Order: sequence, then structure tokens, then C-alpha cells
Amino acid sequence: MKGPRHMAGLAESGSNPDVDLLFDINGLAKDAPHWFDRVMGYVGEYGLLLALVLLVVWCWWSVRRRGDEDAASSVAALVWAPLAAALAVLVNVPIRGFVERPRPFKEHQGLEVLVSGKTDYSFVSDHATIAMALGVGLFVANRKFGLAGIGLALLEGFCRVYMGVHYPTDVVGGFALGTAVALLLSPLAMALLTPLMSAIERSSRGGWLIRARGRSGEDGGQEALIPGARKESAGAEERDLAA
Repeated sequence: MKGPRHMAGLAESGSNPDVDLLFDINGLAKDAPHWFDRVMGYVGEYGLLLALVLLVVWCWWSVRRRGDEDAASSVAALVWAPLAAALAVLVNVPIRGFVERPRPFKEHQGLEVLVSGKTDYSFVSDHATIAMALGVGLFVANRKFGLAGIGLALLEGFCRVYMGVHYPTDVVGGFALGTAVALLLSPLAMALLTPLMSAIERSSRGGWLIRARGRSGEDGGQEALIPGARKESAGAEERDLAA
């Protein structure tokens, strides 16, 4: 039975913009030095996703050190980012099974494939989905970090086509899926996660996960940061009472 399974069969080089763009981008790999292609293969397969995870951790560290009043909601958004990525990948499982689009190198000869062992279906790209979900989730928490995350996600999409393992539309579909899950479910996720993060913030053992010590934002927080401040304050109160 033909149909979704042979979606890529419609795309023959020169007759479909998706395939034309695939060959244009992947053609860069043929002209590049071998060492550069090896770097791009590693970066596209592992490096950019690792960079996005580290960016989430960096943003969390920045939030807890700053210790703003909305730290709990910011951390909740950061927790939602990887959860959104995981959920988007789960949503992609039935999509891939329904579309059943073969990898481009199985349908078209002449591609420079930089990684081996890709036997699953092509639409949509898990890497693009995860990367964009993390980037958009970061944007919900912090715009500066989020813009950097979205930039890394776009680079991830380019790498997947450059490596010869995805069509451009696989990547665009992954971007759309990751964005949709991260944004559409964000209100519900924040409604559930923010009270949880607030409870952790108030706890004696887990509060450091939300705010750095001495940045509780409560009265006396600044005094805790200044040696002798509490003693001076207590002495001033005693003098006032004596007067």
C-alpha cells in the first residue's frame, strides 16, 4: 500500500523543492574537508543537544543566584523545558508510525551521509523536535537564554539536513511539533509546576534549588549577607528602647 509510506517517493531531485534543498545543503558536506564533516556529524548528533541541556542548567544557575521574587515560576519554566521535549518525542512516535517516511538516503542516491545506523523513519526529526522544545521552553523562562536556545535549535535543524539523514520538511515538522507542545501546554504545566517549586523554595532542604542561600527575599535577607548587621540592628533597637 502506497501513500504516507512513500511520501518521499514524490520527491525526486529536480522536481521537489524539499529534495532540491536537501541536495543543496548536503552538497556542502561533499565539498567540505573530511575532518569538518566528522565534527558536523558529532555536533549534529550529540553536541548541540548537549549544549542546549547545559544552557538550561546555566539559566537555572543564573535564576537561583539572582534570587528574584519570581524565581519559583522561572525554575518551573526551566523544569518544563525538558519535560516538553520528552513529551514532544512521545507525541512523535505515532506521527512517525503513521507517515512512515523513509530516510532520504534510502530514497535518493548521491547523498553524503555522515552518520550510520539510521533505520527508523524520517518524519518528523526527533533531534529538531527536542532542540526546539528546549529552546522555546527556555524562552518561556528567560528571553535572553531562550533566544540563544532557539538559535541552537535552528542550527541543529541545519545539521540534520547537512548530515543527509533528514529532509528539510522533517526538520520544519520537528520545529513545529516542539514549539506547539512547549507553548500550548505551557499554561497547564506552569499551573502545576509553580506551586511545587514554591513549596520546594520554602523547604529547608530543597530551598537552595530555587534560590541561593542568603537570597531568600524575606526581611532580614540582606542582613544575613553583611557580617555584624544583625548585631548592629539589635543594638540600635536596645538604644531606642532605653531612650
